[in-house]
Amino acid sequence: MLTETADGFVPYAGIPWYVAPFGRDALITALQLLPFEPEIARGTLRYLARLQGTVDDAFTDQEPGKILHEYRRGEMATCREIPFIPYYGSVDATPLFVMLASAYLKWTDDVDFAREMWPAVERALAWMWAMGEAQGRGFLAYARRSPVGLPNQGWKDSHDSVMYADGRLAEPPIALAEVQGYQYAALLGAAAMAEALGRDAEVPALRARARRLQERFEADFWLPDEAFYALALDRDGAPCRVISSNPGHLLWTRIVSDSRAQIVARRLLQDDMFTGWGLRTLSSRERAYNPMSYHNGSVWPHDTALAAVGMREYGMNAQFLTLATGLFEAVLQFDDMRMPELFCGFPRVAGYAPTRYPVACSPQAWASGVVFQLIGAMLGLRPEAADNQITLARPTLPGWLTWIEIRGLRVSKSRLGMRVLQGSDGAAVELLARDGDAELVVRR
Repeated sequence: MLTETADGFVPYAGIPWYVAPFGRDALITALQLLPFEPEIARGTLRYLARLQGTVDDAFTDQEPGKILHEYRRGEMATCREIPFIPYYGSVDATPLFVMLASAYLKWTDDVDFAREMWPAVERALAWMWAMGEAQGRGFLAYARRSPVGLPNQGWKDSHDSVMYADGRLAEPPIALAEVQGYQYAALLGAAAMAEALGRDAEVPALRARARRLQERFEADFWLPDEAFYALALDRDGAPCRVISSNPGHLLWTRIVSDSRAQIVARRLLQDDMFTGWGLRTLSSRERAYNPMSYHNGSVWPHDTALAAVGMREYGMNAQFLTLATGLFEAVLQFDDMRMPELFCGFPRVAGYAPTRYPVACSPQAWASGVVFQLIGAMLGLRPEAADNQITLARPTLPGWLTWIEIRGLRVSKSRLGMRVLQGSDGAAVELLARDGDAELVVRR
């Protein structure tokens, strides 16, 4: 899935339908692989920064500071029959870009590259600020301007993926729940990045923006009667009161409190959401549910993995292992143990494999990256490259994985090799090799 560009390697989204650069897909894939192959993040950031929006163009949904959604070449693109030339109709690629830039710095301590990226980060932050001000409460929202663009511009970008409880489609501009989590993480990441670059005067304002966003998000998205977060807010600020997988991403970005994180995790693991293999994109109790749909009841491995990693971040190890085990057992059922883009959301039945989605991409970049992301979460990887240190925080392995060996794990300019084995209390860690002087810390 990696394509070499003038800027470095960039993950293309999927074969056979999406063999092209996609901002969101490339950024999430680079985040999944960052501990193991930071050069992918570097190439992705440089590529997307070069193509960052500079003008206001309704046909391509481009605005200054936005990160592209999709870039196609060929006759239809040249003749402007499609808007992907490139196309910028993605509400979440821009905050994800800032998240990756910050995470790359934390893993590598590559301050020179961070300085190179900072102007693009500033432009992304300016776009986020302008969008939040236009919405009035700081939320990122979307409404298609291009007559041939995407009606929905989050990761669930099919035309019918954002709806009210009665099945009607939501009215744009639409503010998706998970996108606010991305924005929150981006603001805090930008603050850490600014601090590392000696731009201390900018740090308080970024952190204050994150705090205000978190407060407004809790006030507007929480559904007390459902004890869950709304899928989205519509143009009038009314919530889409449906149970979906989107709030699982909020755990990954840590925008929610510890107490509500526990509530969200419990709800996601109920039978209407958890199939036994992974999380449905939409609850089986919802009017629009269809287990064979693209986004309204199917299981997307990367979606489940983000929720699982978020649970691990909040210390919910058992819940994390439940989801990780479901995904690893699912991949054993697919050809060549290759994780597909998605599969159908039917309940797990003993003796039967997951039902395949007939036209799913395989391979698909962020589905392939799931394995690496889950392993990183099992190890509890915490980089502090500026301090030349990597921490394994409460490493834990599922019952079916007795040991795992990692070689070439990078932090700053060092590479480490280690073996992690199941133990009676968590996992035992053995250092096998060290190229450089980075310190390995294990915290129980």
